[in-house]
Amino acid sequence: MTHDDGSLPFWEAKPMTELTDAEWESLCDGCGRCCLNKLEEEETGDIYWTNVACKLLDHTSCQCKDYDNRWDHVPDCVKLDPEEVVSQTYTWLPPTCAYRLIAAGKPLYWWHPLVSGDPNTVHVARISIRNRVISEELIPENTLEDHIVGWPGEDPSYGKK
Repeated sequence: MTHDDGSLPFWEAKPMTELTDAEWESLCDGCGRCCLNKLEEEETGDIYWTNVACKLLDHTSCQCKDYDNRWDHVPDCVKLDPEEVVSQTYTWLPPTCAYRLIAAGKPLYWWHPLVSGDPNTVHVARISIRNRVISEELIPENTLEDHIVGWPGEDPSYGKK
């Protein structure tokens, strides 16, 4: 992808570790998948996705309700680190995640707001969690295994143009 002037977009032109804070934040496509509870098989490291969302995740906008103060409410919320993304430490990031794609040298999908110019395309392509999840506050924690679903960890063909 190139701009009209022939230059590359910042996510293709710069290493992840050199992005500004604003550039880094803009890579988030707003899908909300990273805010879903996941279970990890200790012996294999396999990740199992659930349809249970963090209590701070707005299920319609797919945004954190208190992003700047999220650690006050969710102390184990993960702040993505560019070096750890590049080293692929975050095995739980969805395969459609821009951070994961760029770290692997892959292009962003057509529905990513930086490509489409529209933050709604992530919802139109049905990549987001919009209206597909329940809040962790509504279920007992020991029942997460009853909420395992496959779609958050998939790279759906319907998300491709």
